[in-house]
Amino acid sequence: MVEIKFGTDGWRAIIAKEYTVDNVERVADATGRWMQSKGMKAAVIGYDCRFGGVMFAEATARVLGKHGIKVYLGDHFASTPMVSYAVTQLKADMGIVITASHNPSSYNGYKLKSSYGGPTIPGDIAAVEALIPEQVAGPWPELSILKDQGLLEMVDLEAMYIAHVERSFDLDAIRKSGMGLAYDAMFGAGQNVIRKVLPEATLLHCDFNPSFEGTAPEPIDKNLQQLAKLVASDDSIEMGLATDGDADRIGMYNSRGEFVDSHRILLLLLHYLVGYKKITCKVVITFSVTEKVAALAEHYGLDYDITKIGFKYITEIMQHTDVVVAGEESGGIAIKGHIPERDGIWMGLTLLEFMAKTGKTLDELLAEVYDIVGAFDFGRNDLHVTEAQKQSILKHLNEGSYKAFGPLDITKEETIDGYKFHFAGDKWVMIRPSGTEPVLRVYAQAPDMSGVQDVLDNVCAVLLAS
Repeated sequence: MVEIKFGTDGWRAIIAKEYTVDNVERVADATGRWMQSKGMKAAVIGYDCRFGGVMFAEATARVLGKHGIKVYLGDHFASTPMVSYAVTQLKADMGIVITASHNPSSYNGYKLKSSYGGPTIPGDIAAVEALIPEQVAGPWPELSILKDQGLLEMVDLEAMYIAHVERSFDLDAIRKSGMGLAYDAMFGAGQNVIRKVLPEATLLHCDFNPSFEGTAPEPIDKNLQQLAKLVASDDSIEMGLATDGDADRIGMYNSRGEFVDSHRILLLLLHYLVGYKKITCKVVITFSVTEKVAALAEHYGLDYDITKIGFKYITEIMQHTDVVVAGEESGGIAIKGHIPERDGIWMGLTLLEFMAKTGKTLDELLAEVYDIVGAFDFGRNDLHVTEAQKQSILKHLNEGSYKAFGPLDITKEETIDGYKFHFAGDKWVMIRPSGTEPVLRVYAQAPDMSGVQDVLDNVCAVLLAS
């Protein structure tokens, strides 16, 4: 029996190895039984562009149908934000997305969404996980029977989402601004949205290709070099936008083809929504996000919370608190006026609207932010070690053995999720172990990239010598 565990963002596994129809049915059975126990009646199911998406989504629908749960099933591939938005519009109790997000094409997965249109909170996920049986056995009702019983309805999730986009953005201002957009869907589920709402945009990898041409659909700089070169070579393009496999994460480039990371995207969004649009409520960020976001929130007189890493922790706050901007270092960001869900396309359109309304470039808008909080750079190393080395380093970290990293004296330590050490000169490092492999993720911030590299070099050298 395969043990099924939900990670920071759902259950993911390799297709035809652990990720099989039988195992998906086990998770669906647990979902259905948990929904029944809570008096829930309806769920939205969507799937992205990965291999077997339709098959796994239909298997899930059949299992839920047997439990008497009405299913709204997407009639073609859809992004995670499309499913989450549909949950709110159809007044469903749950959403299920068959996706492995930014993982390689060999993976698929299973995400849970709740009635508020965002990730299910950790306690509810744990409750579903505890109900996963060792095995399940059909027969499961056919889809045609579920339709006849009123327990299955096919819906166009993409059309619902696009209508929401058209109502929410000043697309005319964007179109008339002359600020060109290049969009890379990474062969993911967001591929049709920009094509339909901004038909003049230059498109990359907006085709159906479940193999993703061998590149994991994670919108980070090394995976987006074709987009970077395109933007740099075309003077008419002011922004390069990319989204991951299920379109909930964002990657971005300025007009010179330089990567704009999620820290800066969060700062720009906060600057637009609060500094320009005068929206005032709480800011929520995860532990790995630059403290410059907190500094900008303080500048605007806003409260802020710092959570563990994982958007589900942000969601817990967004359920009961008015939040203007919320996000994580990995590119998952939500803002007020939408759903409490990461949405790469929505964030990209928001910043494109910001540029169009002000007539300013990303660099000019970032300069305004730096005038308030100071310039900075950010970097990350994935330190590959043996499991024994990993455990030895974690032991030292837990015991507080590190008092300095080479010439870098520690001025403050935080342990919300991992280990963050602050140094003089507006520098810090965060060390966080991978939960699945012998890797330590080392994040660093400094006023410039040479300072970032200096921090990473000194910290990694000390860790490896431990």
